[in-house]
Amino acid sequence: MATPEYILTLSCPDQRGIVHSVSGFLTQHGCNIIDSAQFGDAQSQLFFMRVHFSVDEAGIQEAQLRADFSQVAETLSMQWQLHDAHHKPRVVLMVSKIGHCLNDLLFRYKSGLLPVEIKAIISNHSDFYQLAASYNIPFHHLPLATGASAEAKRQQEQKVLEVIAANQAELVVLARYMQILSNEMCEALSGRAINIHHSFLPSFKGAKPYYQAHDRGVKLIGATAHFVTGDLDEGPIIEQDVERVDHAMGPEKLTAIGRDVECVVLARAVNYFVEHRILLNGHKTVIFK
Repeated sequence: MATPEYILTLSCPDQRGIVHSVSGFLTQHGCNIIDSAQFGDAQSQLFFMRVHFSVDEAGIQEAQLRADFSQVAETLSMQWQLHDAHHKPRVVLMVSKIGHCLNDLLFRYKSGLLPVEIKAIISNHSDFYQLAASYNIPFHHLPLATGASAEAKRQQEQKVLEVIAANQAELVVLARYMQILSNEMCEALSGRAINIHHSFLPSFKGAKPYYQAHDRGVKLIGATAHFVTGDLDEGPIIEQDVERVDHAMGPEKLTAIGRDVECVVLARAVNYFVEHRILLNGHKTVIFK
């Protein structure tokens, strides 16, 4: 039987004695720190911490850890979460007609590189039902016609939320899902939905952004993964990366490079979420890598 391991994440007003209080608590409860990271933000005056620890003393239960640590947290005005490090979060993937990110995440999942349980794939198109079947993952085709009314969109989103709820999803990944989510949908998924897109925004919007970028002679191609919010493509950024390009590359080559970057950036963001390495700091994030 595996030794119980937990990940504690917290934020609170920066002050003396936080690390001492946390490490002292863990020592008193028979725990051993496996790794720890902390950051004090001078601008927000907040302190952030992530501690991965094992429980080496027999008889110490999670409920006791939670109850006892809540007293420490209250004293220091902490916002905190305690996670079972062995738990694989339940994930729902959403996609439209561009499948590179979906395919990449499924391969990482099947290969054991992504410690999650992918419970369902949702799409407004039927293109990837065979891909889902090859991984034995339920595929939900929930179409939404171009120019659909607000009521039709609301009904489709309600069905999406029903699938997410039925699978008790802890994370929803928009793996190139090309529908703008309503404010109500964003609110329902707050803090547990990640989106990926090219980093040309807001310069190159709409169809074929890599072709637009080629016409302008860009020298860097990038991708951004962020939390979904009601502000389109402006949620707290989780991960970004870039690749250099040059004048000799055509728009198809730029598109291929961009898609590779999107896959890597999204996979990193999902991993950070799964390993509880993301802490919100206002409109920004603290990422403990």
